[in-house]
Amino acid sequence: MKGKPTSFDIAYQAGVSQSTVSRALRGSPLVSAETRKRIQAIAKQLNYKVDKNASNLRRQHSVTLALLLFEDATSDAALVNPFFLSMLGSITRACAREGYDLLISFQQLSDDWHADFQDSHKADGLILLGYGDFEVARHKLEKLVEQGTQFVYWGAVEPGQPGISVGCDNVQGGRAVTEHLLSLGRRRIAFVGDASPHCPEFFDRYRGHCEALRAAGVPVVPALQVEAMDSSEKLGHAAVRMLQERGQKFDAVFAASDLLAIGAMRALEESGLRVPEDVAVVGFDDIPVAAFASPPLTTVQQDTRAAGEVLVQRLLQLIRGEPSESTMLPARVIVRRSCGQPGDTDATRMAQLRRAS
Repeated sequence: MKGKPTSFDIAYQAGVSQSTVSRALRGSPLVSAETRKRIQAIAKQLNYKVDKNASNLRRQHSVTLALLLFEDATSDAALVNPFFLSMLGSITRACAREGYDLLISFQQLSDDWHADFQDSHKADGLILLGYGDFEVARHKLEKLVEQGTQFVYWGAVEPGQPGISVGCDNVQGGRAVTEHLLSLGRRRIAFVGDASPHCPEFFDRYRGHCEALRAAGVPVVPALQVEAMDSSEKLGHAAVRMLQERGQKFDAVFAASDLLAIGAMRALEESGLRVPEDVAVVGFDDIPVAAFASPPLTTVQQDTRAAGEVLVQRLLQLIRGEPSESTMLPARVIVRRSCGQPGDTDATRMAQLRRAS
C-alpha cells in the first residue's frame, strides 16, 4: 500500500464493501458488532483517519445539529426561558459524544424558521426549545414534516402531534404536587397558567391538578384558575392581583412554572400575606433560582439532563433512518418551605411521582 490509507484499503483487508466500512466507522447498527470491531481494528492498524469533509460531501451531511431557542417573555433582555438554558449542557455533551457540532440560534416566533434551515442545509436536523402558542406553531411543525426536515422538540407528548416530541409527564406532575398541597390541609388552591390547547404543557398540569382535587372530593372552582400563557414573574404577579380583585379566597397557589410562582410570591408579600403561613405556593420546572427564592420554592422537577440526552438521541435516530418515537420522562416533586412543610435546604427531600394506574 502506497500513500495515505483509504476506506477501500480497509474494505480489501476486511473482505467487505467500502460502504460497509463507512457504515461501520459511523457506528451504524446495520453492521454487526463482530464486523464493526474487525473493521475498526484494521483502521487502527493502518492509522486510518476519516476525512470528514469528503465524507460529508458524499453523504450531503453537515454533521451539525441546530438548536433553535425561541423568544420568551422574561424579566430581563435575554428573552430566553431559564428552564431551557439548563438543558444546553446536556445537549452539547450528547452532540460531542456523537461527533456532531451544535449550532445554537435564537429565533423570533414570527420568523420563517421552519424554512430557513431546510433551504440552507446548515444542519442535518433541528432541536426546538419553546414554540409559544402551540396552535400557531402547529402549522410550522406540520410544514417541517411535509418538507422532510428531521426535527424534535421539547413539549407535551400528545397523540396526533406533528413530529417527535420529548417532554415530562405533566399530568402526573400536576396531580402529585396538588396531592401534596391537599395532604397539608390546603383546600382552596388557585391555579396560575393557561388551561387550553394553546399551551398543552400548562393544560396537562391543570388537568392533573383537577384530577387530584376530584379524587379528594374537593370541588374544582373555575374562578380560581387564572390564564397565564407566558412563563414570567410579571404574569405570576398579575395573576395573584386578579384573584384578589375577584374576591376569591385561596390558601394555596399552584403556578404552572417557577417564574410564575416567584411572581405570585412577590404579589402575596406586597399584599401583606405570608408564604407559606397564609398562602402556600408551588411551581413547576425546578429552575436553579427556585432553591434560592424567599422562601425556597416547592416545585416539580423536570430532568433537564435526561431531556437533553433524549432529544439528541431521538434526532439522530431520525437522521440515521432508525425507528424513533416521542418520549415522556418522569418528574418528581421537590419539597421546600414555600408549601408549608419544612424542606431540607439542599433540596434533598423529594417525593417520587406515583405511576398512573
